[in-house]
Amino acid sequence: MPEPIIIVDYDPNWAVIFRKLRDRVSESLDDLPYSIDHVGSTAIPGAASKPIIDIDVVLKSAVDMPNAIRVLEKAGYKHLGDLGITGREAFGSPADLPAHHLYVVLLGGREYTRHVRFRNYLRRHPEETESYSILKKSLAQKFRNDREAYTEAKTTFIEAILRQAGSTE
Repeated sequence: MPEPIIIVDYDPNWAVIFRKLRDRVSESLDDLPYSIDHVGSTAIPGAASKPIIDIDVVLKSAVDMPNAIRVLEKAGYKHLGDLGITGREAFGSPADLPAHHLYVVLLGGREYTRHVRFRNYLRRHPEETESYSILKKSLAQKFRNDREAYTEAKTTFIEAILRQAGSTE
């Protein structure tokens, strides 16, 4: 049986956890990434979220991808492929670290741009952050054991925010 979807209120400690994870990943990758960014709802003050940190390791060039994959695997991450989303490589995190999703993306790539636009827009619009939090809590109750349905049900809201963010940046 899948793990139930649990949404909790914003925790300021998520930023602290991100910094610790970022530092660990940065040590492994040395100077390979352009940046290591906190994305997803845990990166948005006031946003309710699953208590799982989302991290984008941003590369300047696709030629660096094989090396990044190799180094991350050596550091204990399990390469999961793109999970059906072209332009990002997903990794399962080591069991001894706080819960997080790690993605390797390209600077200027579609997925990275979407992550950053969504995060930045909600950081600047707390009323939309509140609406998103209410939606996620409601959907988590409705689709408690169905991650795919939960994710799909958020899509309309996310796409609307991305359209708005695209018109304001």
